[in-house]
Amino acid sequence: MSILHPFLSRVIRKGRLTVIDPDGTAEHFGEPAAGFPEVSVRFVTRTAMRRVILDPRLGAGESYIDGDMEVVEGDIMALIGLLRMNTPWDRGAKLKDKTRVGRWIEGLKTRLGSINRRRQSRANVAHHYDIGNDLYRLFLDRDMQYSCAYWPRPDMSLDEAQEAKKAHIAAKLALAPGQRILDIGCGWGGMAITLAQLEAVEVLGITLSVEQLELAQQRAEQAGVAGRVRFELIDYRDLAERNAGGFDRIVSVGMFEHVGARNFETFFRACANMLTADGVMLLHTIGRFGKPGATDAFTRKYIFPGGYIPALSETLAASEKSRLIATDIETLRLHYAATLRHWYANTLSHETQIVKMMGARFFRMWCFYLAGATAAFESGGMGNYQIQFARSRHALPLTRDYMAEAEGRYTG
Repeated sequence: MSILHPFLSRVIRKGRLTVIDPDGTAEHFGEPAAGFPEVSVRFVTRTAMRRVILDPRLGAGESYIDGDMEVVEGDIMALIGLLRMNTPWDRGAKLKDKTRVGRWIEGLKTRLGSINRRRQSRANVAHHYDIGNDLYRLFLDRDMQYSCAYWPRPDMSLDEAQEAKKAHIAAKLALAPGQRILDIGCGWGGMAITLAQLEAVEVLGITLSVEQLELAQQRAEQAGVAGRVRFELIDYRDLAERNAGGFDRIVSVGMFEHVGARNFETFFRACANMLTADGVMLLHTIGRFGKPGATDAFTRKYIFPGGYIPALSETLAASEKSRLIATDIETLRLHYAATLRHWYANTLSHETQIVKMMGARFFRMWCFYLAGATAAFESGGMGNYQIQFARSRHALPLTRDYMAEAEGRYTG
């Protein structure tokens, strides 16, 4: 037990963590506190304990996935939440910068891991999104929105919150009949189809996922909008080379995280070139509350290879070089946390089906991923940004009133 004691006694102050070693010896950390979970963990091997010390995030994840670390009281969501809650990003403590070497190492890992040339981008997308549409149907909403929902009321269902998200974004696009819309990273087509249902617009959705493309095309046919909504398997960089100034609006939801830090400027240059002179873009992305950082080893290895969550400063700095004007920025602080808790609950409720489909090891990996992401949005340094860009200062009304008016129509 001495292996873990220095680390856990320093971290766990509120809430209760009981650690049981392979010999059955139990040690307790922290004190019970309102709002903090009580969790018990049993290690099957001492090797698993050492893995946690050597690399807490990756080591704990792999020990849990392999079955060498078992949560016997509470669940993995409670365990990761307890650790994060004791060290919240916005805790108000004295700030200490990393050393120059530490910052350099972080930056190097991020940029080497997210070069994302065209072929690598397709492989990275396939790693996560081409694992089967049936899995995503089990834990997402009816429209299969795999991004942060929007919760104007806490009592909304996941389906309602995702519908509210699409209406919220549509209102910021300032849609008008006859416009040509580009949806970069269209997923299973829900956003593109919704935009065509809300207004008489034409939409092109692009993706690098074969599984997403096929289902999106089927759904457009079923919704009766296939004449105005089409989908294509193409990289945004390749599309930009053949479509200069062809789109009145661009929307991108949950895709910028896959672009890679080295490609931010390329992404915005492509978007600017594909917009008309008075075009408008709405970017919805996960973002860091603080300064630039690095993608953790667990996420790089198991979830989003090549992915990187940008700081707001990085996003804006890259967009400015393409003369895109940031006309509106909204920070969604806890909306993704609420979304992830629904996904986690849905995953648990379909455990039997997911294990049969993907295996028990995958199920534990998926639970660890969702639990870690939830903690990052509840107590860590992650949030969501919706950034509206325009090429011309005259492209949009001078006040934000039009957004509320349109959102009211779309949700009424």
